Amino acid sequence: MFRPHAVVLAAAVILDLLLGDPVYPLHPIRLMGHTLRMFERVLRRVGADGFGGGIALFFLLAIVWVGGTAALLVAALLVSWKLLLAVEIFLAYSCLALRDLLKHSWAVERAARAGDLGGARVAIAQLVGRDTDRMDIAACRRAAIESLSENLTDGFTSPIFWYVVAGLPGLVLFKVVSTMDSMVGNKTARYLKFGWCGARADDVMNFVPARLTWILISAVAVFVPRCSGAKALRVGWQQHAIFAGPNSGWSEAAAAGGIQRKLIGPIWNGGALVTDVWVGDAGDPAAGEDETDVWRASVLVCATGLVFAAVAVGIVGVWVGFGRWG
Repeated sequence: MFRPHAVVLAAAVILDLLLGDPVYPLHPIRLMGHTLRMFERVLRRVGADGFGGGIALFFLLAIVWVGGTAALLVAALLVSWKLLLAVEIFLAYSCLALRDLLKHSWAVERAARAGDLGGARVAIAQLVGRDTDRMDIAACRRAAIESLSENLTDGFTSPIFWYVVAGLPGLVLFKVVSTMDSMVGNKTARYLKFGWCGARADDVMNFVPARLTWILISAVAVFVPRCSGAKALRVGWQQHAIFAGPNSGWSEAAAAGGIQRKLIGPIWNGGALVTDVWVGDAGDPAAGEDETDVWRASVLVCATGLVFAAVAVGIVGVWVGFGRWG
């Protein structure tokens, strides 16, 4: 019941690809966010707004969501094994986001191909927090590719990795940590201490999946037209540290090398130029001028995600087949 199951994982991936992330008020991740805000208000009210409060927030969310998931699975099993299977598949599916990553990037590309700069800026604003009013079409495309490749790890390969390692409880725990990182893990005065636990836990849980994703992007790029596996491997290794944090740069730098285009460039935030660094092979052109760039990145990211999922399903199937998981 708490172990990973190949059928559950395969069904969750298929549903994500076919339907995308379900949008409704009681979505588990949305409810997780509401729970976080409720606990945050309580903790701050009692003065726990520093490192200790952030650690307490983690344990409270883990108890409620991992414990609640376990209780829900037990309750479903008491009704029937079919209901248990349906609940497991639905929860796992709700924690994956590959199709949504592709959908958001293509919203940017559709506007770009229509020459609609305003539409491209509106679409990319759904993905990034930088100043979009300074971005041209090429910059919008680059940002879409950056978001697509960076979030491949957090939105797809890491959840699958933790499902393989620890079943649905492990997957839910990862989403707890990911939600904490996105909601309180920023380095503002309000969250510098309170969000420390969530940010560091996110670093730990993404550490192995980020590097596996880099290796797999490099392998898959060999088979994608106009992509380079060698550049993906080299640029990912040499330039991942340019990015903030220990994990996000692996897949993004690998994607830049893989599609043979430079990413990032000038980025403005709050009216100030925060970076003008380029990531990628020095001899490659900047991404965004060629209308096939987003398409090529989408193919590379999607193929990488599918290969990762297929390998994960195979691993779980072998483990279950040999009784390793009881």
